Amino acid sequence: MSAAPDIIAAANSTTRISTGNREADLVLGGGFLPSSINIVMGEPGTGKTLFAEQLLFANADGDRPVLYLTTLSEPLSKVITYLQRFHFYDESKLGTAVLYEDVGAAMAEEGAGALVSHIRSAIETLGPKLIVVDSFKVIHDLSSSPREIRELISTLGGLLSAYETTTILVGEYRSEDIARYPEFAVADGIVEFARQKRTTTDERFLRVSKLRGSSYLEGLHAIHITADGVQVYPRLVSPAIPKGYRISDERVGTGISGLDEMLDGGLRRGTTSLVIGPTGSGKTTMGLQFALAAAAVNEPTLYVNFQENPTQLGNILNALDPAGRGEGRPYLHFLYSSAVELQIDRTIVEMFSIFEAQGIRRVVVDAVGDLAMAASDQQRIHDYLYALVQRFAVREITALLMLEDTASGPLGNAAPLEAFGRLSYICDNLILLQVNRGKRLRRSISIYKTRASHHDDKVHPFRITETGVHVE
Repeated sequence: MSAAPDIIAAANSTTRISTGNREADLVLGGGFLPSSINIVMGEPGTGKTLFAEQLLFANADGDRPVLYLTTLSEPLSKVITYLQRFHFYDESKLGTAVLYEDVGAAMAEEGAGALVSHIRSAIETLGPKLIVVDSFKVIHDLSSSPREIRELISTLGGLLSAYETTTILVGEYRSEDIARYPEFAVADGIVEFARQKRTTTDERFLRVSKLRGSSYLEGLHAIHITADGVQVYPRLVSPAIPKGYRISDERVGTGISGLDEMLDGGLRRGTTSLVIGPTGSGKTTMGLQFALAAAAVNEPTLYVNFQENPTQLGNILNALDPAGRGEGRPYLHFLYSSAVELQIDRTIVEMFSIFEAQGIRRVVVDAVGDLAMAASDQQRIHDYLYALVQRFAVREITALLMLEDTASGPLGNAAPLEAFGRLSYICDNLILLQVNRGKRLRRSISIYKTRASHHDDKVHPFRITETGVHVE
């Protein structure tokens, strides 16, 4: 997965404790440090307990047991029942490599100190490689004074640090608790889980706030809960620019009649073009022509689509290329995500997985406006698109980004999103499509800019026929 920065890929040489998810390990610089104390925090329903259990089973290799301690939270029977629904669950390891114990009753009777006694006994008798305590925050409900809590934390910190045991303390903490509670000062790592409520769906995120003695990927990273557990989608960042990097002089054809002549022979390899136009201006048709032209010369191409569903897109594609039905387009790949359920982090990770698996040379994104609608704020979408364009350039991927101009379209209901005013300088080429409405629709195309290249500065009419877009 290339969406993580290059420095994270070269993780610390120290053997790490894997989370059971490759992308989460990348965010953590390779995983949790061994023999460390870590807090996994977040409000109920954010995925922190599942994350801890996934980590537990990923490290149950049999050399030393891993231990999960439940306190006054969910009953142990309920925890196991829900756990069985996930693919990482392995019943053969339960009771041997993976041990679950309930210390809630003892803590309710004896106080928070019972947890320390139980952990000490477990370390001496079992020698666990990994201990998870869920929920650890309950000690604040069972302790009589702040002093008792501090003494308990100090004792527990010394006990855990004296043995080669990695500890995960799970709790329903909030961000303001980091400055209030003493356990955060003892912790070597702090991983926050959060959820943002939206109109149609909720977005979950993971953030590493602290990882003592290690590099890690900062910021919010999207997560998604599936049957495989917690899936992490690292935030896209700009790549390291290789030494001697420069834009290729090679030209690639667009497959659009008349457009290559306007572009002085085609698009330069590794450049990104922004195509802006209202509804009905031919953006999707142009994108498919570009993709088909690449596939025709055996260049692996990815078409990323958020608007037309696969059936609708297939109908347009078959009309443009009737001879390519069935298995006739081996170099053309598709990634579809409904605009309603779109999550930009997950889409970016899936894109880069296809890039690596298929050796993609060209890509079409139809349309980037949907990415903006899925982003939590305009700065975030700007940063994502900037990093994405930079990664296209470093990989020498020639890209077409489609953007709907809602201001000059037939509905005329909104101004273009602010982020895309800045996107125009991020992209190498800016192509404008216009539709004039009268007795007949008249479409025109113009090249607003091409970076480091000549271009035709005239406005040209174009037609859309059954064979695609034709510039006159």
